[in-house]
Amino acid sequence: MTTADASPGPLAPVTGPPPEEFAAAFEHLFARAYLQLHRRDGKRTAMSGASRAVLLHLAHTGPLTVGEAARHLDRAQSVVSDIVTQLETKGLLAREADPANRRRTLVWLTPDGRTALDRERSVLSADLVTTAADRLTPADRTVLLDTLRRLLAADAPTPEGETP
Repeated sequence: MTTADASPGPLAPVTGPPPEEFAAAFEHLFARAYLQLHRRDGKRTAMSGASRAVLLHLAHTGPLTVGEAARHLDRAQSVVSDIVTQLETKGLLAREADPANRRRTLVWLTPDGRTALDRERSVLSADLVTTAADRLTPADRTVLLDTLRRLLAADAPTPEGETP
């Protein structure tokens, strides 16, 4: 009988590192992935923290007046007004009359503002991740995503009295 004819027999159980070794290896690989795949925006393209805070706050609250945004952000109204004007000039915010009270002017995100905020929230470069993912098989991409989802779910708190 040739090797090709031989039955491999029962599959050996899959073993892996103990949790402590896994944690150390995962941390090392996660750090390498972050450093290799992170966004590399130049300083001139990065949004200021204050601008990001205004966009993010509006995305969570909905349209506000400049005064309301200033109170929520605990900043002087003049400071928030300047930020809003800069963001409006860039097409990221728009001013609109309050439909409930035409004397009030609300500030709201434009579609470009939402896109900019989504881009600001991204930690990894979509182009770099896409290029790397293109070198994996579809099955490998699925396994990687499923495994990361299971890792995150395993860290989720369980209701009292239940065992994970």
